[in-house]
Amino acid sequence: MTDANPAALPPEYDAVIVGAGFAGLCMAIRLRQAGQRFVLLEQAPSLGGTWQANRYPGAACDIPSSLYCFSFAPNPDWSRAYPAQAEIEKYLNQCADRFCVRAQMRFNHPVTAARFDEERRHWRIEVANAAQVFHARSLILATGGLSRPKLPDIPGIAQFAGASFHSARWPADITLAGKRVGLIGTGASAIQVLPAIVGQAAQVTLFQRTPAWIIGKPNWAAPHWRKALYRRWPSTQRISRVFNYWRHELFAVAFTRLPALLRVLEILPRLQLRWQVRNRQLRAQLTPNYRVGCKRVLLASDFYPALCRDNVQLVTAPITRIATTAAVTGDGVQHPLDVLIACTGFEAAEACAPFPVTGRRGVDLDSAWRDGPNAYLGTTVSGFPNLFIMTGPNTALGHNSMVYMIEAQANYVIDAIAQLAQRPGAALEVDAAVQRNYNSALQRRLARTVWNTGGCSSWYRTRDGLNTTLWPDFTFVFRHRLRRFDPAPYHWLD
Repeated sequence: MTDANPAALPPEYDAVIVGAGFAGLCMAIRLRQAGQRFVLLEQAPSLGGTWQANRYPGAACDIPSSLYCFSFAPNPDWSRAYPAQAEIEKYLNQCADRFCVRAQMRFNHPVTAARFDEERRHWRIEVANAAQVFHARSLILATGGLSRPKLPDIPGIAQFAGASFHSARWPADITLAGKRVGLIGTGASAIQVLPAIVGQAAQVTLFQRTPAWIIGKPNWAAPHWRKALYRRWPSTQRISRVFNYWRHELFAVAFTRLPALLRVLEILPRLQLRWQVRNRQLRAQLTPNYRVGCKRVLLASDFYPALCRDNVQLVTAPITRIATTAAVTGDGVQHPLDVLIACTGFEAAEACAPFPVTGRRGVDLDSAWRDGPNAYLGTTVSGFPNLFIMTGPNTALGHNSMVYMIEAQANYVIDAIAQLAQRPGAALEVDAAVQRNYNSALQRRLARTVWNTGGCSSWYRTRDGLNTTLWPDFTFVFRHRLRRFDPAPYHWLD
């Protein structure tokens, strides 16, 4: 719809969702089930979010397949214990078709700005193509915290003569056969990329800043009898889901309550490192000097063996600059390269709005978050009525499935929109004091967790040390807090 006469236009939608990953799709399904008018806007050509964008070799989930799906849409046909990128993307597309929400999706629709209309009390959302404008009572941001790649700030990188890219922007036509490849980082993406490319590349140089805690990944193929069992008796799959949920939830005890247990959790990764890396010097370089859990614990059974191959070199000296055909490290060594791949993560803790979002009195979300992203229950922000943020500040996890958190938020948002429907023309805004007190309590809780005290620097925290990323408790506590929408912390704008 073009915005020829804004004053004459009623809101055409109850809600506009931005983003078509797990969170956006979950909201679309719940809104359709609730009979709400909505549209989903996605800048990519297809749905999938993280799993549409990250197509690097070896891309896969590190959460068991029984947990990495919607509770209302279990998939009995997962092929492995930990699903790969293509299978997750396929699952999301199947859900879109099964729950009949594809018709409400608009792909290749990059949102450029969103502004709250104070007079009419609804959101005005602008899209880049066709000068299109959408109007909705509620705006749901489901763009995720892992949508903006974090590129390394290394002098000379723009002058590199070979192919250079972030792992989340892997070129479809790139070939690594016979190439000298530089891999920056040893995080979740890098430990999947290395085993996948080491057999193709002539040489791989892995640049490590900080070693990670890595435990084995029992990624067994799902037998046919198990798939048949899950299809015939769905309750058996639910039992598997419950078992895996509580197995992962136990990590929160060590991470947030009993730090003495961290030494116990370090036993298995230390043993794995000793078994798979025989070279003592290399093993010392791969041994973390911080507590397990301070950075994200990684799952891999093939990373260390790949690293021990003859055509792989681990470099721990920092890269000081990039030349046209080499990376130069702090010890003065030049490492000749044909391809440079940055597995350097995403802008998560410093996350700003994915596009200009303007609330009441002309305040934009980036300005409201100048001291760090924060929200009430990770979902609503004072000064931004009827704005709901999926996987917002302090909703990410270091121990369990984000899909669980997404469903909790979806329930909360649906309940809020239902209450809005009872007061046409009104808007809801969380009180500033409530939001401030909530986040103060959250930061006090985070101060005692391994993520803040474990002796590392990580993407969980801002440059100022503020943890704006993680939820510092059990996931069932979060779900309980969001079990229903309580209007008491909010005020109405009529």
